[in-house]
Amino acid sequence: MTAEPLFQRLCLIGIGLIGSSIARVAQERGDIAKVVVACARTGATLDRVRDLGIADVVESDPAEAVKGADCVILCVPVGAYAGVMAQIAPHLEPGCILTDVGSTKGSVIRDLRPLLPAGVHLVPAHPMAGTEHSGPDAGFSTLFQGRYCIMTPPEGTDPAAIAKVRTLWERAGSMIETMDPITHDKVVAIVSHLPHLIAFTICGTADDLAQETREAVLKFAASGFRDFTRIASSDVDMWRDIFLNNREALLEMLARFTEDSQAMARAVRYGEAEFIEDRIRRGRKIRGGLIERKQA
Repeated sequence: MTAEPLFQRLCLIGIGLIGSSIARVAQERGDIAKVVVACARTGATLDRVRDLGIADVVESDPAEAVKGADCVILCVPVGAYAGVMAQIAPHLEPGCILTDVGSTKGSVIRDLRPLLPAGVHLVPAHPMAGTEHSGPDAGFSTLFQGRYCIMTPPEGTDPAAIAKVRTLWERAGSMIETMDPITHDKVVAIVSHLPHLIAFTICGTADDLAQETREAVLKFAASGFRDFTRIASSDVDMWRDIFLNNREALLEMLARFTEDSQAMARAVRYGEAEFIEDRIRRGRKIRGGLIERKQA
């Protein structure tokens, strides 16, 4: 027997990889939302959502989309949050839960809380799941299964609202962790944002090589370089906004990485085999820990 839906009207602002995956989970399960509203900027995206049949209501105007919703999830790049919030804030119903899927959390609270209407509950969240693909066709209902979702509710947030968002992600298949926004932003800076920055940079370096060398790189690319190119094919708008909105934590981790990479370079230059072996073993240990936790 299907449980009672958590929400009567769930509104997704943005229907790319994450938003369309949430829509698909809600559609398959039946216990997340009675009605799913999808909102997107372009007519082409809206038409595709209609073709896919993953939402009950399709709307181009965010202000119209959120009317009557008891839960609104922002699934747009974090740099767009302030603008979207200005549009939807006057139309959010009292008692509505406003949450999101953004990869930065300090900026989310900074951009949303000042415009939050009385009686609306802000519960930021970050599902640690994704692929390099984007758009409504990229989503799939199992995307969140076995993956962590980090919640960063501000102090004083209604416990019932927190519990509902937690249940939403549990029903989507996620494991839940709660932390403060500053800690979250530092953690994701090292495990997600810095690797993407490195991948974009390595691919840029390869692209800057002389033509004959670049062709050889593409022709004979080994698995390590191919992995970087997969990461580097991620959405431009999303990652631009992530870098700019998690600037301090990302730069802190980049500085630490730069020091460590310089130490590795010295070891290579001066033939310090023990140092090199230690770094390789530590890398293997990290990989083993991911496999043990089924996060590999």
